[in-house]
Amino acid sequence: MMWFRLALALGMPVARARQEIDSHEFCYWMAYYRLEPWGERVADMRHGIAVATLANINRNTEARPQAYMPADFIPWLEGNRNASTGTEPVLLDEPGAQSQLIKAAVFGCRQP
Repeated sequence: MMWFRLALALGMPVARARQEIDSHEFCYWMAYYRLEPWGERVADMRHGIAVATLANINRNTEARPQAYMPADFIPWLEGNRNASTGTEPVLLDEPGAQSQLIKAAVFGCRQP
Protein backbone atom coordinates (compact mmCIF):
# COMPACT_ATOMS: atom_id res chain seq x y z
CA MET A 1 0.00 0.00 0.00
CA MET A 2 2.87 2.35 0.70
CA TRP A 3 3.85 2.41 -2.97
CA PHE A 4 0.35 3.55 -3.87
CA ARG A 5 0.29 6.22 -1.16
CA LEU A 6 3.69 7.52 -2.21
CA ALA A 7 2.91 7.49 -5.93
CA LEU A 8 -0.33 9.36 -5.29
CA ALA A 9 1.45 11.94 -3.14
CA LEU A 10 4.16 12.43 -5.77
CA GLY A 11 1.70 12.51 -8.67
CA MET A 12 3.12 9.62 -10.64
CA PRO A 13 2.22 6.02 -11.48
CA VAL A 14 3.41 3.30 -9.13
CA ALA A 15 5.59 1.78 -11.86
CA ARG A 16 7.42 5.08 -12.36
CA ALA A 17 7.83 5.61 -8.62
CA ARG A 18 9.33 2.12 -8.27
CA GLN A 19 11.80 2.89 -11.07
CA GLU A 20 12.87 6.26 -9.67
CA ILE A 21 12.93 5.49 -5.92
CA ASP A 22 15.47 2.99 -4.63
CA SER A 23 14.90 0.84 -1.53
CA HIS A 24 17.01 3.12 0.66
CA GLU A 25 14.89 6.19 -0.13
CA PHE A 26 11.71 4.13 0.07
CA CYS A 27 12.58 3.13 3.65
CA TYR A 28 12.95 6.81 4.51
CA TRP A 29 9.54 7.52 2.98
CA MET A 30 8.00 4.74 5.10
CA ALA A 31 9.63 6.14 8.24
CA TYR A 32 8.42 9.64 7.37
CA TYR A 33 4.87 8.35 6.83
CA ARG A 34 4.90 6.76 10.28
CA LEU A 35 5.89 10.09 11.81
CA GLU A 36 3.61 12.29 9.71
CA PRO A 37 0.94 10.31 7.84
CA TRP A 38 -0.83 11.91 4.89
CA GLY A 39 -3.79 11.07 2.70
CA GLU A 40 -7.54 10.71 2.90
CA ARG A 41 -7.64 8.68 6.11
CA VAL A 42 -5.77 11.42 7.96
CA ALA A 43 -8.02 14.06 6.38
CA ASP A 44 -11.07 12.08 7.54
CA MET A 45 -9.70 12.01 11.08
CA ARG A 46 -9.12 15.76 11.07
CA HIS A 47 -12.60 16.35 9.74
CA GLY A 48 -14.06 14.04 12.41
CA ILE A 49 -12.34 16.10 15.12
CA ALA A 50 -13.73 19.35 13.71
CA VAL A 51 -17.27 18.00 13.32
CA ALA A 52 -17.23 16.44 16.82
CA THR A 53 -16.17 19.81 18.24
CA LEU A 54 -18.98 21.57 16.40
CA ALA A 55 -21.53 18.95 17.47
CA ASN A 56 -20.42 19.19 21.10
CA ILE A 57 -20.70 22.98 21.07
CA ASN A 58 -24.32 22.64 19.95
CA ARG A 59 -25.15 19.46 21.90
CA ASN A 60 -28.12 19.38 24.25
CA THR A 61 -26.41 17.92 27.33
CA GLU A 62 -29.72 16.82 28.83
CA ALA A 63 -30.77 14.86 25.74
CA ARG A 64 -27.25 13.53 25.12
CA PRO A 65 -25.03 13.64 28.21
CA GLN A 66 -22.07 11.88 26.56
CA ALA A 67 -19.88 13.93 24.26
CA TYR A 68 -19.60 13.18 20.58
CA MET A 69 -16.31 11.62 19.53
CA PRO A 70 -14.53 12.01 16.16
CA ALA A 71 -15.27 8.34 15.40
CA ASP A 72 -19.00 9.13 15.52
CA PHE A 73 -18.54 11.06 12.26
CA ILE A 74 -16.18 8.71 10.41
CA PRO A 75 -18.32 5.95 8.87
CA TRP A 76 -15.45 3.66 7.83
CA LEU A 77 -14.14 3.19 11.37
CA GLU A 78 -15.03 -0.30 12.61
CA GLY A 79 -15.75 0.96 16.14
CA ASN A 80 -18.43 3.23 14.72
CA ARG A 81 -20.54 0.46 13.25
CA ASN A 82 -23.93 0.05 14.89
CA ALA A 83 -25.10 -2.55 12.42
CA SER A 84 -25.71 -6.17 13.23
CA THR A 85 -22.64 -8.37 13.28
CA GLY A 86 -24.49 -11.35 11.81
CA THR A 87 -23.16 -12.89 8.64
CA GLU A 88 -26.55 -13.54 7.05
CA PRO A 89 -27.78 -10.87 4.61
CA VAL A 90 -31.04 -9.08 5.33
CA LEU A 91 -33.28 -9.44 2.29
CA LEU A 92 -36.63 -7.66 2.18
CA ASP A 93 -39.47 -8.37 -0.24
CA GLU A 94 -40.15 -4.68 -0.94
CA PRO A 95 -37.44 -3.11 -3.20
CA GLY A 96 -38.01 0.36 -1.73
CA ALA A 97 -37.61 -0.95 1.80
CA GLN A 98 -34.43 -2.78 0.76
CA SER A 99 -33.05 0.48 -0.64
CA GLN A 100 -33.89 2.32 2.58
CA LEU A 101 -32.15 -0.40 4.60
CA ILE A 102 -29.02 -0.11 2.45
CA LYS A 103 -29.02 3.69 2.76
CA ALA A 104 -29.37 3.42 6.54
CA ALA A 105 -26.55 0.87 6.79
CA VAL A 106 -24.12 2.66 4.49
CA PHE A 107 -24.92 6.32 4.97
CA GLY A 108 -26.83 6.45 8.25
CA CYS A 109 -29.88 7.86 6.44
CA ARG A 110 -33.25 7.32 8.02
CA GLN A 111 -36.53 7.08 6.19
CA PRO A 112 -38.61 10.27 6.64
